[in-house]
Amino acid sequence: MFEGVIPAMVTPFKEDFSVDYEGIARNLDYLEKHVNALVPAGTTGEAATLSYEEHIEVVRYVAETSKLPVIGGAGSNSTREALYLAKEVEKAGADAAMLVTPYYNKPNQEGLYQHYKTVASEVSIPIIVYNVPSRTGINTTPELVRRLAEIDNIVAIKEASGNLKQISEIIRTTPDDFALLSGDDFLTLPILCLGGTGVISVAANVAPHLMKEMYEAFKKGDMKKAVEIHHKLTPLFDVLFIDTNPIPVKKALELMGLAAGKPRLPLVELSEEKTEKVRQVLKNLELI
Repeated sequence: MFEGVIPAMVTPFKEDFSVDYEGIARNLDYLEKHVNALVPAGTTGEAATLSYEEHIEVVRYVAETSKLPVIGGAGSNSTREALYLAKEVEKAGADAAMLVTPYYNKPNQEGLYQHYKTVASEVSIPIIVYNVPSRTGINTTPELVRRLAEIDNIVAIKEASGNLKQISEIIRTTPDDFALLSGDDFLTLPILCLGGTGVISVAANVAPHLMKEMYEAFKKGDMKKAVEIHHKLTPLFDVLFIDTNPIPVKKALELMGLAAGKPRLPLVELSEEKTEKVRQVLKNLELI
């Protein structure tokens, strides 16, 4: 569950911005034969604008519809709310929970430790720490990750700091059974080289087969092929962050005929100029 290619799924919406569950099923059909697990209701799934009821139901629907392991998003900047969501996604059938570091209120490292320890002590499913300083304003240091790795059911970290020295230090100093997953598509191959176990990926929504090929080439020791696919995918990695995630990936899926819908406010649809850039990259990869 904590290795390989794991898409951070979009949450498709209908025209009235209600959740498109049939669309989720269509996207699952596209993804499942290529990926190792699924992350519904994370950042890419617009968890910030899902109600609690929608959030839990999206996780439940994916868990009931797919045979793959499901890692439910469950983060909040309130420990009480994060605990509630973690318990609810566990009841909804998630095999693990992913908790983003608390945002906005900017706890110190001890506060972060107590936050995760509190949640971990009251759920039985494994927990993935999600470190993404560009969105939260705080960073989980290698020292903190080492402490968290001592807690039985905190088993992995999704690392999106972009700091390869920090990532290397976490891998070097945590137990072998503690997994580090890339949270940045572009850095997936370098992180695998450092000892990372896989990626929780935006690009895997669009090109799961290519992400799988890159990962499998690396695992087989075919670095030439892995590097070739990395370079082939780099324009996609770049264009999917031409605007705030998940705005570009939703447009890419729409262009491919998959389920997406417009993002909920305060996010807005991708501009025509940027849409053309997305379209060109998809054409070059023969995805449309």
